[in-house]
Amino acid sequence: RGILAIYHNPPRFLISMFVHEVEARKDAHSNLLSKSETSDLYKIQFHNVKPDCLEAYNNLEAEVQSKLHLDQDYPCDVVGSWNTWYGDQDQAVHLWRYTGGYPALTECLTKLNNNKEYLQFRKERSKMLVSRRNQLLLEFSFWNEPTPRNGPNIYEMRSYKLKPGTMIEWGNHWARAIKHRQENDEAIGGFFTQIGDLYEVHHLWAYKDLQSREETRNSAWQKEGWDSSVYYTVPLIRSMESRIMIPTKSSPLQ
Repeated sequence: RGILAIYHNPPRFLISMFVHEVEARKDAHSNLLSKSETSDLYKIQFHNVKPDCLEAYNNLEAEVQSKLHLDQDYPCDVVGSWNTWYGDQDQAVHLWRYTGGYPALTECLTKLNNNKEYLQFRKERSKMLVSRRNQLLLEFSFWNEPTPRNGPNIYEMRSYKLKPGTMIEWGNHWARAIKHRQENDEAIGGFFTQIGDLYEVHHLWAYKDLQSREETRNSAWQKEGWDSSVYYTVPLIRSMESRIMIPTKSSPLQ
């Protein structure tokens, strides 16, 4: 009977021995991890294109992107556009930035829905697509700001689906780890989802070719601290994916 009493009402010292008490967080992880000095919001689009339509799709997308990118009336710009080389075939990936956050996104959508030329573009584009999806993202505070660059380059997007509740821990480790991956100017940007598949992270890297990618990644292991960063972040991951991408002709990231 005494054992049962302890089982149902365990002493405080026993609880502290076996239960890990977590301090309550005082803010959303989006506020803790993103850049506080900017209010930029990013959108990433994944378009799976009919194989025989990819060239026509790229030409149509480039025409519309150029108009939106240069039009001061739209508070958005295209960061980069790519076709997947290794990964999902016949796929286009677009990364947009909305300067001003959610209000800028809403303003753009409202204007586009009243733009007859854009509505016609969407109608034509829909004939070329198999499927499409998107996500809204924020940028990690410790990553580089993505800026246009000259080519030729190949780009790798490494996408990580994390265990729920681990985003802060991921950010803390990568805030230290990123310094090991910047010497060759390969780090483009790091983002985490706000809407779409949650607890997903995208890291974007640039390399001259696949061989330089191999050499750059291998060299990171020679730097003190990189191995421990990998050791502590791997258990946070549920799944991960790598896609190698080629920039389209109109992409600011070449």
